[in-house]
Amino acid sequence: IWAADSGAEGRTLAGHTTEVSMVAFSSDGTRVFSGTREGVVKIWDTETGAEVLTLMGSQTTGVFKTNGTHVVCGSDSGLVRIWSAETGAQVCTVTTHGG
Repeated sequence: IWAADSGAEGRTLAGHTTEVSMVAFSSDGTRVFSGTREGVVKIWDTETGAEVLTLMGSQTTGVFKTNGTHVVCGSDSGLVRIWSAETGAQVCTVTTHGG
């Protein structure tokens, strides 16, 4: 994680075993998630660099809900998953017209 104002390197978040394909910050900047095409999403604490949660499921893109309470991820197959960013519980799965 680099500082946006200075470009100084701050933290390195290590934990994925394959290439990271998506990253998003919570709106308050206290959490960041990183995800792989293999279906692993990790939520990190930006202050400490600690891994907070690991979520599993296929996805290619994702965002934090505006208030930071949920992570929403979608896949090329049309599957959308919503997880609690606090507990890691899967809240909802929706199938769209993917492909």
